[in-house]
Amino acid sequence: MKPDLPKREPYAILDAAKMLYDFHTHTCISDGALSPLELVRRALINGYYAIAITDHVGIGYLQRLIAEITADCALAQKHWTITAIPGVELTHLPAATIAETAKAAKEMGAKLVVVHGETTAEPVEPGTNLAAVKCPHVDILAHPGLITLEEAKLAATNDIYLEITARKQHSSTNKHIAQIARLAGAKLLVNSDAHSELDLLTPRLAHSIAKSAALTNNEITDALQHNSLALISKLLPT
Repeated sequence: MKPDLPKREPYAILDAAKMLYDFHTHTCISDGALSPLELVRRALINGYYAIAITDHVGIGYLQRLIAEITADCALAQKHWTITAIPGVELTHLPAATIAETAKAAKEMGAKLVVVHGETTAEPVEPGTNLAAVKCPHVDILAHPGLITLEEAKLAATNDIYLEITARKQHSSTNKHIAQIARLAGAKLLVNSDAHSELDLLTPRLAHSIAKSAALTNNEITDALQHNSLALISKLLPT
């Protein structure tokens, strides 16, 4: 169901229970600790309004992974008051294959496509960020490292969200990402990149991650609330 978009309000007076939106998480289907259903359940208890399950994927098992995650997300939504979104994170693909794989993922039923960006902590193929922000089937470029202004402008033009991450090994470039996004007019999200229940967001943690990226209060409100609701409206239209 498409959520009602709230009026623009300062972060300080937003209901904290409505602040928890997370579009980048992992389960035991890839390298996480919990099953999709358990992760969704623990997110609900944490106060999440919405969670996306975005396990790492390549080409060979794309269809199977999407089918499994979709079934569990549907079951969770039927019985619990949480929006559970089936997605994928295209991880360490050759940059030249990102567009076709993202398109295939959407055709197979993935509601959300995240691309594992050029984090400075891993040997992601150069050109991955650019391929992602040029692709109409990509929704989020995760932890994009030292993203360029040109790439961020393409993300803004193509309505692709850039991630401010809570994951420690990727968070060193959060300030750079925020600054470049500001110059480009690109939209930001704060995601957990959770691999276990210990990684899930809380209102305090989400705000702290955004603040440590040097976002203003209005930018924090956008990253934690308004951009999240806008993305859900895009992914799950009525």
